Amino acid sequence: MEFAERMSRLGTESAFDVFAKAKQLEAQGRSIIHLEIGQPDFPTPLPICEAAFRAMKDGYTGYTSAAGLLELRTAIAQQLSISRGIDIDPGTVVVAPGAKPIIFFTVMALVNEGDEVIYPDPGFPIYESVINFVGAKGVPLPLREDVEFRFHLDDLKAAISNRTKLLILNSPQNPTGSLLQADDLAAIAELARHHHFYILSDEIYSRILYEGKHVSIIQFPGMKERTILLDGHSKTYAMTGWRLGYGVFPKPLVEGIVRLMINAHSCTCAFTQIAGIEALNGPQDCVDQMVAEFQRRRNAIVEGLNAIAGIHCLKPAGAFYAFPNVTQLPMKCDALATYLLEEAGISLLSGTAFGRNGDGYLRVSYANSLENIQEGVERIGRAIAKL
Repeated sequence: MEFAERMSRLGTESAFDVFAKAKQLEAQGRSIIHLEIGQPDFPTPLPICEAAFRAMKDGYTGYTSAAGLLELRTAIAQQLSISRGIDIDPGTVVVAPGAKPIIFFTVMALVNEGDEVIYPDPGFPIYESVINFVGAKGVPLPLREDVEFRFHLDDLKAAISNRTKLLILNSPQNPTGSLLQADDLAAIAELARHHHFYILSDEIYSRILYEGKHVSIIQFPGMKERTILLDGHSKTYAMTGWRLGYGVFPKPLVEGIVRLMINAHSCTCAFTQIAGIEALNGPQDCVDQMVAEFQRRRNAIVEGLNAIAGIHCLKPAGAFYAFPNVTQLPMKCDALATYLLEEAGISLLSGTAFGRNGDGYLRVSYANSLENIQEGVERIGRAIAKL
């Protein structure tokens, strides 16, 4: 079959490929510790599940408004107004089956062929994939270890041109766990206003934070009119399989985004949306407990990795990923990730899965039990010693 040319420009997430290979080894009887997939290993809190079941019994099993149930959009707007410190109109909130559609539809609606989009590198691979798919030019913005995997302002200024249409931000960040500071965001906001480009601010990990304070660029003067804020339930409430994300858009963009949604998927599952309301309005102690456990795991994995000769790992401020530097080891990071899977039964990702500037690093997800993390670090140490 001959695919359309655009399909050759569409990338993927290699985490799922590595996960599949690891599952094959498990099926052969190998003991595998999974440190590759970015999803909480906690169950969805019971009150959220019960709200979905009640909604099914109450008839929430049909179509809804393409933009989402007004009750959910209102709950989202209220929660964001408090957490971001600005007034959010429910009419600017659009609910989607996951956060990825917000990325895809934003790029589809805003970016023409030949436009330029700046994206973080290393960064979530779907950013670059969608940019390439629409025929735009992706401009990688290097995240530097010497500034805790943030960016140098001069690098951002050099990346901007008269064709820059969109800048993608992600904080806390996948794969590095870095957190943009208020000074970083103030500088970005000034450049966006001066050069008239939009911001897609991916804040899906905003509640999974251990150090510092989450600040959103939408809070800065004049930025509500040029920011698309992306968030969702997947990470915060351990609801990855429920597929529930949302975006806050400048008002002129909402109608176009909704049209794209009608063409793509009609609407988001109704009873999932009711569960989303319960998640936002119900007790939040489940989130606090999960983040506290992630922090314990973070401390253990960073300490363990730094005890291995040839590995250096910064302590991430948020999300649930460590991004150790392995440039001192006698093996490239791609080969090292394969070696650790085959030799030690440790499934993790090469930093190159997240862009050219991920070369020399590994991404290690600590969305696994503390016991497995400790065993995993010991296995890594033994495998590295053999090198």
